[in-house]
Amino acid sequence: MIVVMDHVAVIGAGVSGLTCGVLFAERGYRPAIFAKETGQQTTSGAAGALWFPYDAEPAEKIIPWALRTFEMLADLAGVPASGVAMIELRQFSRTGEIQIPDWAIPLGARPLPSSVISSEPGSEVEKSLTVRFGEFTSGFSLRVPLMDTTIYLDYLAGRFVEVGGQINTNIRFENLEEVDPKFDLVINCAGIGARELVQDFDLEPHRGQVAIVSKIDNLSCAIVCDDPPLMYAIPRGNDCVFGGTNNLSDNLATDPATTHRIVAECSRVLHIDKPRVLAERVGLRPYRRSGVRLEREKLRDGRIVIHNYGHGGSGFTLSWGCAREVVELVPL
Repeated sequence: MIVVMDHVAVIGAGVSGLTCGVLFAERGYRPAIFAKETGQQTTSGAAGALWFPYDAEPAEKIIPWALRTFEMLADLAGVPASGVAMIELRQFSRTGEIQIPDWAIPLGARPLPSSVISSEPGSEVEKSLTVRFGEFTSGFSLRVPLMDTTIYLDYLAGRFVEVGGQINTNIRFENLEEVDPKFDLVINCAGIGARELVQDFDLEPHRGQVAIVSKIDNLSCAIVCDDPPLMYAIPRGNDCVFGGTNNLSDNLATDPATTHRIVAECSRVLHIDKPRVLAERVGLRPYRRSGVRLEREKLRDGRIVIHNYGHGGSGFTLSWGCAREVVELVPL
């Protein structure tokens, strides 16, 4: 492969920026990541990071990206240091018959049996599953990748640096033309920051707050219900992520009342005593009303920029699929 554009600047060190950086570095480019924050300080660090398309548009684009990412993550689940594991997701509805998405059926999605849905608190079925399923009307199960953000983001950063990538933090650009001219190609993975960086006011912050709680005994699957009140419980190796919220706000401060409500609702559904809260996190999902922006254009100085942002609640779910398309958009 002949690389015409050698020096690559990646803006943003969340999961999208790190994944793009890894692909460019491993293909012989000389990439550098520039970001205000990295790792656990980013929106990605506050994510539940369970693979599932959520809060992103349009479906005809995000599903192929998501499926490509699924394949990559399923392979990474065989690498212990990656922090990726395959886990059963149980998706529920409180309001009617849940529809299994067409794309999920080839992946093995199956309706949950009525014996599970109709189980009452205290029944043998319910005890074995540790969940108060009786309040749900329907559900389906699917094995999906889960990324433990406390491990996976560091894994990506380490993989990037190992092949020569550089990560520069505490850096904020007012516009993309401020990037050092030595970089022939700029990859914009700024997330919600792209709203100001490129004046894209189609972006809106969908605020998500989670509580990181102590590990829940016997909870071996992820429980998700998108119907109000939104709730999810995602078990990880050393703890559990309770959520959540999805409201239009750019407030990054944790709200104790919201944490109390999240923990109370998840504990009620799981039929457990309230666990100890280890941490509270807030992230702003970069939802874009006109859809994920993944396209190439020229800066005013003639350099090429490839935009890759607006993934909403699907940053991890779309990460590898979108990064591969970014690489494919590089002019040769």
